[in-house]
Amino acid sequence: MLEFISHLKNRYQAIQSDLIEKNSQYQASLSQLCLIEAFLLKETLYQQAAYPLQIAVMGPTQSGKSSLVNVIANQILAGVSPLAGFTVHTQGFALNVATDSQYFITDFFTDLTAVAQYDLNHQQYGCYSLNYATTEHLPPCIIWDTPDFDSIEAQHYQQGVLKTVALADVLILVVSKEKYADQSVWELLILLAPLNQPIIVVLNKLLLASHTLIIDSFKQRWQASRTDAVPFIYPIMFTDKLAYQADLNAELKRVMHKVKHKSNAKFAKQFIEQHWDDWVLPLKIEQAAQAQWSVWVDEALEEAILLYQRDYLEHPQHYDTFQNALAKLLTLLEIPLLAKAVMHSRQVLAWPLRKLFKSKKQPLDNGIITQETAILEQIAQHMLLQLGDKVLDNIDKSQGYSQWWKAINRQLRQDKDLILQQFTYQTQRYHIDFKATIEATAQGLYQQLAEKPALLNGLRAMRVTTDAALLGLAVQAGGLGLHDLLIAPAMLSVTAYLAESAIGSYLQRSEAALKQQQLKTVETQLFQGIMQQALINLPTKIPSTPYFNISAQQLADAEAQLKVKPHGLRIF
Repeated sequence: MLEFISHLKNRYQAIQSDLIEKNSQYQASLSQLCLIEAFLLKETLYQQAAYPLQIAVMGPTQSGKSSLVNVIANQILAGVSPLAGFTVHTQGFALNVATDSQYFITDFFTDLTAVAQYDLNHQQYGCYSLNYATTEHLPPCIIWDTPDFDSIEAQHYQQGVLKTVALADVLILVVSKEKYADQSVWELLILLAPLNQPIIVVLNKLLLASHTLIIDSFKQRWQASRTDAVPFIYPIMFTDKLAYQADLNAELKRVMHKVKHKSNAKFAKQFIEQHWDDWVLPLKIEQAAQAQWSVWVDEALEEAILLYQRDYLEHPQHYDTFQNALAKLLTLLEIPLLAKAVMHSRQVLAWPLRKLFKSKKQPLDNGIITQETAILEQIAQHMLLQLGDKVLDNIDKSQGYSQWWKAINRQLRQDKDLILQQFTYQTQRYHIDFKATIEATAQGLYQQLAEKPALLNGLRAMRVTTDAALLGLAVQAGGLGLHDLLIAPAMLSVTAYLAESAIGSYLQRSEAALKQQQLKTVETQLFQGIMQQALINLPTKIPSTPYFNISAQQLADAEAQLKVKPHGLRIF
């Protein structure tokens, strides 16, 4: 689950940073994901070894967080200033702790850079510091002074604050009388509620005349916002010098002794379940768009195969593959030589064919345009046009994720010519390679004739020698699939003769088998191997920055983990 949460957070982060107008819901999800990612990581590290308790002091601007850290430690550790936003880095102070605790902190703050406290630069937000000190007033712990979370600049270091808050075993909220009712304060408290972290509230800079009213108001707001009991509230008057407060430290030590990690897996699961639907909603919208695209591609593929069958395989004028096999058969029958005068006449008649065949002896890339290849290319173009029209229609209709459809439209237009080029090239390859299948069909027919000498001799004696010679010339010249009127009569005569002969049923089976093999080859090599593969993979070519690109299977695996009981999921 930690791995999925981290990946989802990173995708939200990339998408949000790419948006010109920031999405408020995305920002809320990003904050939630950052918090729970850090919480899960902390628990993972705690399972590996024991580490000192962590205390995080948090609060809005100028609430007195750094001063309170110094009061608790009874020494000057954190820098203080009357200027708002003075602390912009997370600063840790390890009290009575061995220096090897730094390894735990380094593993936790993997995306922040450790810097010495006095080298922290206000212009570089991605840093933190960890200092070591001793005190007689607290057991071993690391206390963290955090930046504010309510200023304009807080957006630059908000994730550092959330990570530190998630790291804490005990939270100390410091608010002044001016800020205790701020919306940002309660948004954070509501966000943290499912994690069930112990909280101590310090109401700072109170006036003696109104402090009771403010405390009561805070309690009422807490009861209205959260379901757990109102925490310990420690008031500090405005006139106090923030001297050492024995009662506050006593309460802190009491809470520290009660910290247990064994229930954190349950609390993490509750947090994830509470926000899961909001996190994955845009992801599911994107996946629904991808699924719709896949459905359209499959439908386009089915339509293309039907068109190929209708316009070629089953078309009485267009289909010529079996006639090519019969033409090859005629060259195997050893047709007797004809008179020189007749042969000369046929050569004259066949001159256009020879010119045509001569022009086709070109490199494969230039292609051989036959009836079949022309129909296949038309079907491929039709597929892309139909898909493009559907995408354009969906851009107007889609209210949830039109941006994804716009990206698919751009990618389809960009790749269209390349897809067609690949399809044309592979069509020519198929056309050449399939000649071996045609040859095998002709050989099979010849073997059937050879077993019936009377039929073989009858075929040779047919008065179709002129057309047959022309067919032989066409095959020898390398041409297949022609529909020239010069050879049509011969083909009709040969087909009719064989159909009525003893091998008529074998002839029909041979033609059906050839069509079936041709259909399977075209479907597998061309429509599935080129068109479907290119179109299904089209979404993967979209620049990944503005999209989640998380598969339905990845999401399903993560949701399956949520159904596992917490004790069975170590990272919880």
